[in-house]
Amino acid sequence: MTRIAAAVNGASMTTDALNGRATGTAVFGADVFSERVMQERLPKDVFKAVRQTIQNGARLDPTIADVVASAMRDWAVERGATHYCHWFHPLTGSTAEKHDAFLVPDGQGGAINEFSGEKLVQGEPDASSFPSGGLRTTFEARGYTAWDATSPVYLRRGHNHTTLCIPTAFVSWTGEALDLKTPLLRSMQAVSMQAARVLEIFGTAEGVTGVNATCGAEQEYFLVDRELFLKRRDLAQSGRTLVGGRTPRGQQLSDHYFGAIPSRVLDYMGEVERELWRLGVPVQTRHNEVAPSQYELAAHYETANVAADHQMIVMETLRRIAPRYGLEALLHEKPFAELNGSGKHLNWSLATSTGKNLLEPGDDPHENMQFLVFLMAVIRAVDVHADLLRASVASSGNDHRLGANEAPPAIISIFLGDMLTDIIEQLEAGGAKTTKKGGKLDLGVSVLPELPRHSGDRNRTSPFAFTGNKFEFRAVGSTHAIAWPATVLNTIVADALSSIADELEKKVGSNPTDAKLRSGVKSLLQKLIREHKKVVFNGDGYSDEWHTEAEEERGLPNLRDSVEALPVLKAKKNVDLFKRFKVLGKAELDSRLNILLDKYIMELEIEAETLAGMARRQILPAALRHQTELAEAVAATEAADVDPGNQRAALNEIVQYNRELTDAAEKLEAALDVESANLLKGAQHVRDKVRPAMDRIRATTDKLEHCVAADLWALPTYSEMLIKGI
Repeated sequence: MTRIAAAVNGASMTTDALNGRATGTAVFGADVFSERVMQERLPKDVFKAVRQTIQNGARLDPTIADVVASAMRDWAVERGATHYCHWFHPLTGSTAEKHDAFLVPDGQGGAINEFSGEKLVQGEPDASSFPSGGLRTTFEARGYTAWDATSPVYLRRGHNHTTLCIPTAFVSWTGEALDLKTPLLRSMQAVSMQAARVLEIFGTAEGVTGVNATCGAEQEYFLVDRELFLKRRDLAQSGRTLVGGRTPRGQQLSDHYFGAIPSRVLDYMGEVERELWRLGVPVQTRHNEVAPSQYELAAHYETANVAADHQMIVMETLRRIAPRYGLEALLHEKPFAELNGSGKHLNWSLATSTGKNLLEPGDDPHENMQFLVFLMAVIRAVDVHADLLRASVASSGNDHRLGANEAPPAIISIFLGDMLTDIIEQLEAGGAKTTKKGGKLDLGVSVLPELPRHSGDRNRTSPFAFTGNKFEFRAVGSTHAIAWPATVLNTIVADALSSIADELEKKVGSNPTDAKLRSGVKSLLQKLIREHKKVVFNGDGYSDEWHTEAEEERGLPNLRDSVEALPVLKAKKNVDLFKRFKVLGKAELDSRLNILLDKYIMELEIEAETLAGMARRQILPAALRHQTELAEAVAATEAADVDPGNQRAALNEIVQYNRELTDAAEKLEAALDVESANLLKGAQHVRDKVRPAMDRIRATTDKLEHCVAADLWALPTYSEMLIKGI
């Protein structure tokens, strides 16, 4: 990221002190303590040492911390900063920070700005109030934050505050990870070490000091009018609508996707992008998504831990800026029923420290043996550890989305496209001799250019697709922090590369001839293809035929919901995997399972309690008032000796719906009254009893919405929320 920041120039940007909105065009990375800034402010030897940590993963020399802290403080204070914070990702799935002032009393009635190397490198937040999943008890409060020097320090500005934010890891007093970043950094180290072994075998490791896992995330989200949002208790409490009748005009005309961006939304997007550019977040793409009021923002590739930090900043910024425009940003995976939900496509690859993408096929991939080895390592990883990949994206919100028409199925498979599939088939049959070429597209109009055509189509139904020089993990939910699925990806690929390196070292030795290397690689590739090709599928992932084939013929796991998926974290093969590569110990992995199950339960309980309250206090009262008015109208009509006709049937219908709603609310409340000390059993209960009870309330409420008079209905409807002012 910092190299991008140093290379990009732009116009200056000012802040309007009256409204806090950025004006002008942001200088990319203007509020980042980047390598360029460090080079200007640090002594050469200190800068060189810090740069070795940032670029090559060298251990930071603690003796230089005071020098770095002093320069960092001066830079921040010059730009208006009064406080600093250690910014980290606890296991809540969001971010945390505690602000401390630079100013300290000088003992003479004044104050000085102070920020030591010790305060830069280490903080001590209270660990007892964050989820630990059993790693720590409530009375064991000590935890530490540790500066991640590889992720840029930045300034966060507000109307009357500027704070220096220091990305950190968060661990307990025992050294066990209490956050998402620590295992991500460990997994990056693991995959780097194993990838380097493969490069050594190929003789391509010269000048390479490490291999970086790289990521780029695409963020989908909805925008709704804030005034309407505040009238929906379900949106405010749970992030999604728990009731809501189908809107006549949804996404069926396909006219919203890539359509003209509404003016208010475009103004909002512009401010979001300026703030992100200023923070060094390389966002590039913006567009309308499929559903009404749904949009997308996407960023360039970065080193995985920086991308994970930046993705959290993206989500914070989307939410924070929206109210300035009278909007609310919804990041839930399924805010509206019967409309597309939101995902977060995680693009992932491996790149050497010299900038070579190891998943770049080149012009003739059938001859690129090193690329094919890394490709097959990913295929092996996904096949052997499909259960872990599925578990890495499990949540109550994502359960609404996976397998639906806007998201890939819960069955994890790989899309390779025609070109790579053909090469793999050639290899399995004896040897790859050709590469399919895409050719040109002649559009039949002289004023239009010939277009270079890719060698294969894309597949939007695949959960894990090769897209030219990277893999796109499309099953990640829109609220998810990308650090956990990236950690799983790095670890399972490290496992595959380790196995491959072991076999190649036995087959070809330490200094093989070209012929021996090619022969050894070819036989290994053929073996890997035979064992793991079952996970490759280029067809329609939504079809019933694929589900039957995947489960019954190929033996691929189909973990349909989070309650089925999450327990795989305690499987011996997965515990051994994380332990072997020193990413997570058994206790750390167990803690994550406990936290994820507990979160699943709590999210559904919050939704259920919210829905029960809405049914009792908003929906039923409105429906009863409508029933009363209708009964009075029927009575008055009959008193006038006139047959009320269909009015009597309408009255009977509303009476029946109100009985159903009252009964459904009682059953939901009864289901909520059951508790379990066992987290898995508790999760099974809310899935099997609470969610069906919620569905019954919704089914009746959605019928009532279409019956009750509009002036009596207390909730903004889908039609209002998806159209008004957007």
